[in-house]
Amino acid sequence: MILAQLTDLHIKAGRRLAYGRVDTAAFLAAAVDHLNALRPAVDAVILSGDLTDGGTPEDGAALRDLLAALRAPWLAVPGNHDDRAALRATFPSEIDRRTAPGPFIQVVEDRFPLRLIGLDTTVPGQPHGRLCAERLAWLEARLAEAPTTPTLIFQHHPPFETGLRHMDVQNLRAADALFEVLARHPQVRHVACGHVHRAVETTVRGVGVSIAPSPAHAVTLDFHPDAAPSFTLEPPMIRLFRLDPAGMLTSHLSAVGRFDGPYPFFTPDGGLIA
Repeated sequence: MILAQLTDLHIKAGRRLAYGRVDTAAFLAAAVDHLNALRPAVDAVILSGDLTDGGTPEDGAALRDLLAALRAPWLAVPGNHDDRAALRATFPSEIDRRTAPGPFIQVVEDRFPLRLIGLDTTVPGQPHGRLCAERLAWLEARLAEAPTTPTLIFQHHPPFETGLRHMDVQNLRAADALFEVLARHPQVRHVACGHVHRAVETTVRGVGVSIAPSPAHAVTLDFHPDAAPSFTLEPPMIRLFRLDPAGMLTSHLSAVGRFDGPYPFFTPDGGLIA
């Protein structure tokens, strides 16, 4: 199984530039073309929040038009830039009808060898994330339904510090509560996050956790504690996960763009090209 992750798209209505500089619509269109061209084809795509920039219905409509070209099925959870009601209204089939009852946008997908669970970590009006008792209880119940199926959880806010201080203050609050749940369910293989606009990987309490980069702009890599919040137009990337027949889950980064190659290492008769 091949799973792709898109995150932090920040789409604005009318193809307006994010922060007056970033053509997020063009970046997303390129990422969709890239995903559609991958072989073998991607089985599913997870969208881990900040799908729109302002959370308006107009932003949602622009997002819908861009995602219409994506051939693989997708699942989504919101980020702090999104509005739950607007996402539900914009995507009644893809989000509203697939979402668990209640105020949160949380989803389960059981069709694949890797079970997918999407968590809504958003706190309306706040940049940081939190999982309340209701959301954690929902997660516990869903994990109890399939205790032997390899599972990947995806959410917007990372449950660990990255060293980028101005982003870390916006991450998931009270993250220990999440890992207390996961400790009771060893089938959880990975937690995939967004929000930080960088590729970051770590392990927390024995669980692999990663952040996917945005296919648009990157948060500037500056570990100084007083670094000013800023972004850089680094090469856009997406994260891919691969579950092999033996159950090994691996992660790759795939750069979006036009590059020279591929070129062979070997001649037709098997000799290494010097």
